[in-house]
Amino acid sequence: MKYYLGMDIGGTKCAVVLSDESAAEIKDKIRFDTCVSRGYRAIIDELVSSAETLMRRNGLESKDFHACGISCGGPLDSDRGIIMRPPNLPDWDNVPLADIVSGRLGIKCKVRNDADACAIAEWQFGAGRGINNLIFLTFGTGMGAGLILNGRPYSGESGTAGEAGHIRLTPTGPVGYGKSGSFEGYCSGGGIVNLTRLMLKDYSGETAVDTDNLSAKSVAAAADNGDEFAQSVYKECGRQLGRGLSILIDLINPGMIVIGSIYQRSSHLMKDEMMKAIKEEALDVNAAACKIVPAALGEEIGDFAAIGIAKEYTEAEGLE
Repeated sequence: MKYYLGMDIGGTKCAVVLSDESAAEIKDKIRFDTCVSRGYRAIIDELVSSAETLMRRNGLESKDFHACGISCGGPLDSDRGIIMRPPNLPDWDNVPLADIVSGRLGIKCKVRNDADACAIAEWQFGAGRGINNLIFLTFGTGMGAGLILNGRPYSGESGTAGEAGHIRLTPTGPVGYGKSGSFEGYCSGGGIVNLTRLMLKDYSGETAVDTDNLSAKSVAAAADNGDEFAQSVYKECGRQLGRGLSILIDLINPGMIVIGSIYQRSSHLMKDEMMKAIKEEALDVNAAACKIVPAALGEEIGDFAAIGIAKEYTEAEGLE
């Protein structure tokens, strides 16, 4: 039996995980704080040393692995395995991560951006199993999309397909991805905060929303407690989510859209308005073909995303 290694790199946390070739469960893992201020070399050192620790305590050597999958926020060049200065990793400027990790561990590596990686994870292990055309939307800190088209991950000509957050939904509105009224401006953690502030300007009633400590979670908590203003924020977010989804539904005609993070936690606050907007905006035949669901892998999605990259790479390249 051979194994898969995975690395999930985030601006706050990193994880190194291990699974056997069934990829049915995470056999072992190590997590650590990223601490971006220490620089990319120190972070890569800890990723590699963590992988070596997993190998030692499970009695494994380099020859026992098919591949290592690495999930990281973009922009990045997946084909060359190069990280190109993501916003949450400011000094990772053209870092040849795949070559570095592969050279030090003796294991072939594949790098993909986190949205693509999560799409692969939900497609292989989660809600999207058996779906040939699937979109995964991050709906977290930002709004990005990972695409599975005709049963294959799709990243586009320059490797940046799926930047759904950049779509402008309204001429003006909350800013996200550097663009007012964008999909990310309405449907992301920061977007919900900005939307709340904009809507407060025209609201004269009382609200329990803590305006000094705004977050998507705090607004959702107020909405769950019956605060009408907070509920109106999430209704507007749901309405714009439905408009953005309608564009994707008509353009790509997917069988499923899987939405993570904030939607996964708070779909009950958005779903009705989302579905109304889809009914108004999308072609009936396309909307009927597309099921919209929250991500199934929950807090483990990053772990399975990294393993999913390794598994998909192994199968695509015929690695032994």
